[in-house]
Amino acid sequence: MTKQSPFAREEIMEAYLDSLLKEPQTPEDVTARTAKLLEQASQQITEAALSSTSELDQVDDEQEKIVQDVTSFLSTTEQREEAKHPEMDASESEEVENHGVVEPKKVKTPLKDTLGFRFQALFFEVAGLTLAVPLTTLGGIHQIEKVGPLFGKPDWFMGVMLHRESKLNVVDSAKWVMPEKYDENLAQSLNYRYLIMLGESAWGLSSEKLVNTVNLTTDDVKWRESTGKRPWLAGMVKEKMCALIDVEELISMLNKGLGSNDQTP
Repeated sequence: MTKQSPFAREEIMEAYLDSLLKEPQTPEDVTARTAKLLEQASQQITEAALSSTSELDQVDDEQEKIVQDVTSFLSTTEQREEAKHPEMDASESEEVENHGVVEPKKVKTPLKDTLGFRFQALFFEVAGLTLAVPLTTLGGIHQIEKVGPLFGKPDWFMGVMLHRESKLNVVDSAKWVMPEKYDENLAQSLNYRYLIMLGESAWGLSSEKLVNTVNLTTDDVKWRESTGKRPWLAGMVKEKMCALIDVEELISMLNKGLGSNDQTP
């Protein structure tokens, strides 16, 4: 069997992500538009994951550098935010409570409008598919250790991982993002090594490989055309042909126990 070139694989993934961004109106449209693409991509993704397993077992200095860069960025950002918005002391807090001040309900601002024209993003891989997350919406990166399963949870919920004194919820990213193509062969080929923490939540996306941190502009992204289904998909990074995640929306879906294709209430 002839193996497709990397360019062919990229075209398949670009077409798949592009079909998601265009938001077909019915489940039948989704199936008709993506079934052929997923069939083509499935073999290529599985082969890529299998061929890289031996390499992932080795210590990767580049991976560790990415973790350090992200950690440094998050630390610097946190210090800047604390300087801009110092915490209220106890008396101020009590005063707000005593006067019955209620914060107005927050209106969701599109991710594009919160990032600024230039922003940095972390690129990581899951089953051969590259995903991107803005650094400003990350909570950190941890190496995946022992994960304890929990009963009565969605099938994409791998379990809880203890990190210091925190309990982190581990998401099987491949099963959550690509349920249409998730099968036993793909499950066996996965080698999750990192946990990408989402904002200040306890949710983390499992990842096989950290690709890089990249400087982007809003013009580098093909933003989603409408709201509705898949609110977690903010857009597609054009040059890299990968999905850009809206972390706030993703956290909201995970809190509700929703999968990537489920309708939000």
